[in-house]
Amino acid sequence: MIKTLIVFGTRPEAIKMAPLIKELQSDSHFEVRICVTAQHRQMLDQVLDIFKINPDYDLNIMKQNQSLYSLTADVIIKFEEVLKKEKPDIVLVHGDTTTTFASALSSFYFKTKVGHVEAGLRTYNKFSPFPEEMNRKLTAVLCDIHFAPTRRAKLNLLNEGVEEKDIFVTGNTVIDTLKYTVKQNYKFREPILNEIDYTKRIITLTAHRRENFGKPLENIFEAVLCLADSFDDILFVYPVHLNPNVKDVAERVLKGHPRIILTGPIDVDDMHNLMARSYLVLTDSGGLQEEAPSLGKPVVVLRDTTERPEAVLANTVKVAGTDKERIIEIVEKLLTDKEEYSKMAHAVNPYGDGFASRRIKDALLYYFGYKKETPEEFKGSDMYVQKLYRRVLKAD
Repeated sequence: MIKTLIVFGTRPEAIKMAPLIKELQSDSHFEVRICVTAQHRQMLDQVLDIFKINPDYDLNIMKQNQSLYSLTADVIIKFEEVLKKEKPDIVLVHGDTTTTFASALSSFYFKTKVGHVEAGLRTYNKFSPFPEEMNRKLTAVLCDIHFAPTRRAKLNLLNEGVEEKDIFVTGNTVIDTLKYTVKQNYKFREPILNEIDYTKRIITLTAHRRENFGKPLENIFEAVLCLADSFDDILFVYPVHLNPNVKDVAERVLKGHPRIILTGPIDVDDMHNLMARSYLVLTDSGGLQEEAPSLGKPVVVLRDTTERPEAVLANTVKVAGTDKERIIEIVEKLLTDKEEYSKMAHAVNPYGDGFASRRIKDALLYYFGYKKETPEEFKGSDMYVQKLYRRVLKAD
């Protein structure tokens, strides 16, 4: 059996690793162990409960007002004890969090193979997003096997010197998650979401990125306020992050408006079903840029850069940044121009087809010699791939 230790620490990581955990646990070739760092505590626990995931190890490292310094050190030191006890054949990490980088580094020190799920995403600006961009780049050089969600992500890794034999294009596991969560007759856990008039055009908003703290976040909220004042048939729903840098500003600027609903953080299945009932999505999150297009919802990205350029090329996403007037301009266009909205809503999602976890499992079986044939790559839509490579070749 392939002794596989899966480690993650945040809510988004848990959402994206859950279907992979289920896939590996269902295959007798794998002995699966799960370690959570609890870099986020409450929001992580929500996902574990929904997917009935019972960690074998809980490092419980979250502290109030934790710093990146203490967080990194705690993961490296505490994860060492897990490695000593389990002696895994491979450690699987996900994405771009501090847990990702620190556990990969700890595994490297232990001379254990590391597999990186959602590998190869890049903005090439080390401070945007911060610290995620450097977390994933540093993780890449520590890893032995890379599960790239798209061909563009694979190309990024090849350009950085990763050998092609160690890269597998799988699609993104978050698309797999939607199969578990979105239901037609869903009843929300958050009571206020059951009371919403869904005949209105719902706009789901998320904003919590560290690089947006301060003036950028204020700009976003002022744009939302202006849009809510301008259109009486829309309703913003904003699950507010618990970080005081977000919560305090949101309540000061947005609270009390009749067309803006503020809730606390919501469960993953609440979020997915809210998006499924929304008209469009405004976000500075990474995962929602991948999830919403699968539900036919245009996405406006509230960041100056995105490590997911495939969505921009496929026209499922528009990057607005944090400029108030630019956000208003893009959203107004989507609210008033039916043709423009339709183009985005019906574009093909380049991120996956719901079988990424199976492809990762097959790649691991191939890597460890249990399968002879090279796993088939996720290719996305042919039209999208051709468009992408024409753009890449022109840039080169």
